Amino acid sequence: MTTSRRKFLALSSLGTAAAALPASVLQAAPAPVPTPKAVLRLSCQEGVAPGKSLTEKLDFLEANGFDAIEPGGRGLPDRVAEFQKALQGRKLKVSAVCAGFQGVLISDSEPERKKAMETIKEVLTAAGALGSVGMIVVPAFNNQTKLGHQESRELLVKLLPELGEHAQQAGTRILLEPLNRAECHFLRQLADAAAICRDAKHPGVGMMGDFWHMTWEETSDYAAFIAAGKYLQHVHCASRKDRKLPGEDEGDNYVDGMKGLKYIGYQNYISLECGCKGDRLQAVPAAAKLLREQWELA
Repeated sequence: MTTSRRKFLALSSLGTAAAALPASVLQAAPAPVPTPKAVLRLSCQEGVAPGKSLTEKLDFLEANGFDAIEPGGRGLPDRVAEFQKALQGRKLKVSAVCAGFQGVLISDSEPERKKAMETIKEVLTAAGALGSVGMIVVPAFNNQTKLGHQESRELLVKLLPELGEHAQQAGTRILLEPLNRAECHFLRQLADAAAICRDAKHPGVGMMGDFWHMTWEETSDYAAFIAAGKYLQHVHCASRKDRKLPGEDEGDNYVDGMKGLKYIGYQNYISLECGCKGDRLQAVPAAAKLLREQWELA
């Protein structure tokens, strides 16, 4: 490949300029931070795990090699002691906390927004007490707000720092969840959520990704997770056609996305959020086996 005279001179001048810098300046330049090796940590929503009681569900998940359970946020402030007691002496953790708040965060109605702010904070406090990665929040489902896209985004960026501060003080995060267009008009791709996290400028604000929603909204799972980058703190997983347990739809494949998770050095959980076509006692362990096998292929 030939190099043009103009390009050669430009490169030469850059090299000369760098060589002229004092050694102290060159030494002060920060070294790139190495990306940690990604790990696969499996979680399961409380409602997906087999068992009549919380203890039975935890026993099942522990026996099948899961790392965490994902409780729903509804009523969680009154269940903190129950979870703490049930988790004593176990390796299982609480991954994320799924929603459970009232109101609509980006509603055009101020009382609805206020209700959302107050109840999100209550669940965040409970999530922090349980050592959770974060609380999952959908800003609005379809028909829950009359605000347009730009107004919705501006309002969300304005509200997030307050919630992020409360989350950080509680020892957790708020996690934005992009959905598919059948469920929401706003916030459908991981890159959008990452940009909102960036603009919110608060360490207590993060996001998650959901393979089910990504099936319909992303052209590449790999690229989507890379776009999410450091803001990605949780992942949901379901079968890619009928939103059942992974492996219950023919051809369920998550390798492309897992390659993206490995690229960014993902450290948190992939959690089962789905229905079930068959017997959960067999289908949940089979789903975990499939995810472990595909993680090795990624």
